[in-house]
Amino acid sequence: MFQRVVFLCIVFVWQISFGFAQNFSISGYVKDSTTGETLIGAAIRAPNTNIGATTNVYGFFSLSLPIQTKQLLISYVGYRTKTINLQVSKSQNINISLAPINLEVKEVVINAERQDKNVRSTEMSRIELSGEKIKSLPVIFGEPDVLKAITLLPGIKSGGEASTGFYVRGGGPDQNLILMDEAVVYNPSHLFGFLSVFNSDAVKNIEVIKGGMPANYGGRLSSILNVNMREGNNQDYKYSGGVGLISTRLSAEGPIEKGKSSFLISGRRTYVDYLARPFLPERIQGNSYYFYDLNLKLNFILSEKDRIFVSGYFGRDILDYQSEVNPDVQFNFGWGNSTGTLRWNHVFNPKLFVNTSVIFNRYELFNDFFFGSGGFKIRSSLLDWNLKQDYSWFAHPKHQIKFGWNYTFHTFQPGILSGNLGSTNIEDQINKQYAHEGAWYITDEWQINHRFSLNYGLRAVAFNLVGPYTQAQFDNDTQLPTGESKVYAKGESIAFYPRLEPRISGTFVINDVSSVKASFTQTYQFLHLATTSGAQFPIDLWVPSSTLVQPQLAYQYATGYFRNFKQNAYESSVEVYYKPMYNQIEFKPGANLFFNQNLENEMVFGQGLSYGAEFFLRKKTGQFTGWVGYTWSRTTRQFDELNNGEAYFFRYDRTHDMSLLLSYQFNKKWSGNMVFVYGTGNATTLPDSRYAYRFGIDPGTGAPEYIFIDRYNKVNSFRLPAYHRLDISATYIVKQTAKFESSWNFSIYNVYNRANPYFIYFLPDIEKNQVKAYMVYLFPIVPSIQWNFRF
Repeated sequence: MFQRVVFLCIVFVWQISFGFAQNFSISGYVKDSTTGETLIGAAIRAPNTNIGATTNVYGFFSLSLPIQTKQLLISYVGYRTKTINLQVSKSQNINISLAPINLEVKEVVINAERQDKNVRSTEMSRIELSGEKIKSLPVIFGEPDVLKAITLLPGIKSGGEASTGFYVRGGGPDQNLILMDEAVVYNPSHLFGFLSVFNSDAVKNIEVIKGGMPANYGGRLSSILNVNMREGNNQDYKYSGGVGLISTRLSAEGPIEKGKSSFLISGRRTYVDYLARPFLPERIQGNSYYFYDLNLKLNFILSEKDRIFVSGYFGRDILDYQSEVNPDVQFNFGWGNSTGTLRWNHVFNPKLFVNTSVIFNRYELFNDFFFGSGGFKIRSSLLDWNLKQDYSWFAHPKHQIKFGWNYTFHTFQPGILSGNLGSTNIEDQINKQYAHEGAWYITDEWQINHRFSLNYGLRAVAFNLVGPYTQAQFDNDTQLPTGESKVYAKGESIAFYPRLEPRISGTFVINDVSSVKASFTQTYQFLHLATTSGAQFPIDLWVPSSTLVQPQLAYQYATGYFRNFKQNAYESSVEVYYKPMYNQIEFKPGANLFFNQNLENEMVFGQGLSYGAEFFLRKKTGQFTGWVGYTWSRTTRQFDELNNGEAYFFRYDRTHDMSLLLSYQFNKKWSGNMVFVYGTGNATTLPDSRYAYRFGIDPGTGAPEYIFIDRYNKVNSFRLPAYHRLDISATYIVKQTAKFESSWNFSIYNVYNRANPYFIYFLPDIEKNQVKAYMVYLFPIVPSIQWNFRF
């Protein structure tokens, strides 16, 4: 066996060495000629060959070329294709600038050479959207929103009208890894879920991975949402912003040292609280609700081989309430995310690139309650420190190898309670928990021949819950504390989970316009969201895997057919997937999640299953662009303690889910967008009968008094009515010059005033001796207007 491994290593090294002898390397960065910002996903290709590469998230590329290569074509959607003549056939560094295409309609047709990544790459279940595309979509109150945009893609379902939670191929909202410049965002919502924390003015692009997850990603079962922030203009000072119905945005960017460093600062705040206050009765003018957020990005080019990026985010939601009956009764409710990322890019040589990151992120919840002579405060938080390195080794014309490691230290603070009731002081807390999480990975993109390519890799993960921790002991029958506890010393292991995650995906190219792909992904998740709601709310808590709470596990099998039409102007795909999930978590009926030291014993554990088919057709270029997506799927859960042990539909199971997005550039002044969505109604649990129970007699009238008891049968055995909605928007460019741009965006949300169900409640009709169901919906037709500017 040892001799065989040695022989294979010798053959591999010889193959790489032979490749070096027959080829030379070109590496560098591709950037926007007007702003100096790097371009993600730009295509670099040798003409009349299948040899090509795309820039990574930092705009870097490396390409091995045959010695006879004399030209390169560089293309990117929305930019002019550039041809570079190579003077000598030797390894060299080239930085390339692409010019944006003039916005006049006659010039909108893109000259990109062979944009066939949809067919030839091993990536499947993956989609990218630019920040500009996201801003053009019609949304509620005219506020562009990243999370609302991705729910228009097949396989991704919205949590509902008032939710930024999203559900990918049968997973829950906590099973999506949401990254902002590599920092984890644990709660991505503002306004209790109406809007996301991502300011569209600061977003460069987003990447969504639903399946075929490469080995450099992990930690969640369902998907990756990677949000990359803009770097800032390193050529000129620019200012931009927007004024809408509920908020204002303002951004500033420019060079610190022209061509070598830049900054971007972008802020946003709602102002409904200020506008409404003069019109409110004096007794409730102390009530308000608002959010704000701030993005900061610094970018330094130290040399041809070294770059430094510093980025940060700070956002808060604040709700202040004062009772109109008793002004002494008031509470303040707030939550928010803070992140910071320091990244260093280093190019060792044309074939080896590394990024080193130090990342901080914190999610915290803070509540203050006051009532006359007393009051109390509650604090909870989750804090991470993360150190990681990611290497890209362009080892051979047929092998691109990525490897790296990732370490995170988690600190869980479920709750701290302090205050007083009169003269009685209250001091209590749920014990802090600490955990180490690490990962090591390697993956190889192997171009076996002109038809077959393979991406295979392995990710080794480990999670260790450690002390110091004092674990209270509870009676198994009564769930009451016994008064005893188990103490773990600092650093002592409480629960340790080492695991392996194999990943593989492959592509077989049938011809120049079509291919077949398949992938297998195994993932573990060590952090879990404690919630009883279908959406992700700020009071939800993240809890770690422990001796009782096992890591969640999912296997995903996917295959698909991919085809492009009309010289790659149209992309289409059909994907089918099968995804069993294990160690899924729900809570017992009536579970207490508030300040519960014994939260784990409120949980039940079971299995999940999701399978379906996704259809997607997209037009990327020209005056008329857009896509249509359709998903047929089934998603179930099974817990021994729920529904008599029988499998039931997951609350966000939707048999049919369809989205249509159309965009049209009428002329250089006007453009328009239309969005239509349709989805099978959510599964829900409703009572199937109600009983009147007589519990006494009214002493004043002598009439009998009753309480009503609802009887529930099976879990999620009812369906809400189907959800469907049409939105439209139009953008009018008032003025557009090199120095100033002004535009108005007009949108109508829910054009035909569909009453989409939010929830259903029941009231008895005593006279008719029956119970009536009433549906609550949130948004009727909502027109919006927003002014955007840039100078």
